[in-house]
Formats: sequence, C-alpha cells, structure tokens
Amino acid sequence: MSKLFVGNLNFQTTEDELSALFSSFGKVVEVKLAKDKITKKARGFGFVKMQNEDSATEALKQLNGQLFKERKLAIDWAKSESKA
Repeated sequence: MSKLFVGNLNFQTTEDELSALFSSFGKVVEVKLAKDKITKKARGFGFVKMQNEDSATEALKQLNGQLFKERKLAIDWAKSESKA
C-alpha cells in the first residue's frame, strides 16, 4: 500500500469527495482528513492510502497542482511516522 499527503485542500472537502477523486486511479483503502483537536474544523490537508504504488504514482502525477474545489492541490508521498 502507498500513502499520499494531500495539501492545500478546501476546508469544506469531505473524505468521500477525496476518495472519489483518487478512486479513478485505483482502489482507495483509506482517506483521513486532518482536523483541529479542539474545534474539529478541517486543517486543509489529509492523507490518501491506495492499494498499490502504481495507482498512487499515477494519482500523484495527474492530480498534483490541479484545481479541486477552487484550490490547487499539493500532493506528495507521505513521510514515515516512525523516527528511527
């Protein structure tokens, strides 16, 4: 599985909308939008986990810099959470 960071999201974007956008490139396993812990409001970024690397690579190539809900997407490979 491959995980992508998706930045510069419109604050009204839902996980379902993001999943639909990425599903045209392959199977989406998980979508998580970052929210403020106190206010629960969207923070303008999230993560999309795709079933295989080829699908994620194609989504990255095709969607990075594209307009989605009036915002230019900033997509990159998600950084590893572990600090070794």
